[in-house]
Amino acid sequence: MNSDWFIPLFSVSILVIGLVCLGLFIRLRKYVQQQKALINVLRNELQAMTNSAIGMGRRLQDVEKKLNVTVSKQQEMENRDPDSLAYNQAARLMQMGANVDDLVRDCGIGRPEAELMALLHRELHADRALGRDN
Repeated sequence: MNSDWFIPLFSVSILVIGLVCLGLFIRLRKYVQQQKALINVLRNELQAMTNSAIGMGRRLQDVEKKLNVTVSKQQEMENRDPDSLAYNQAARLMQMGANVDDLVRDCGIGRPEAELMALLHRELHADRALGRDN
């Protein structure tokens, strides 16, 4: 058997395999660079979204604090005016079907005020029944 052709053929084969591997390595390296660039873009977008969420959370906390202060002030104002408590209670009782005598007895308001509230309640109820919300 003549081995004169084996060594050049083997060398050419090794060279071809080496070139294919080099081409694959270059393509793989380019792919890795693209993936790194994509990761950096996504990282930046995630950071921006995180910062936005933190900012919105802080703003929401501020609004919640202001709301709590407003609710506290409203409760203080209602507690300072005992007459408004009686009228609020009378309005709730009217909605539950109480009559004028019930309002006078349970809320401590005068009969004229109780009759006025009953009249107002009947008017509002009639307007709603006719489909006219005022």
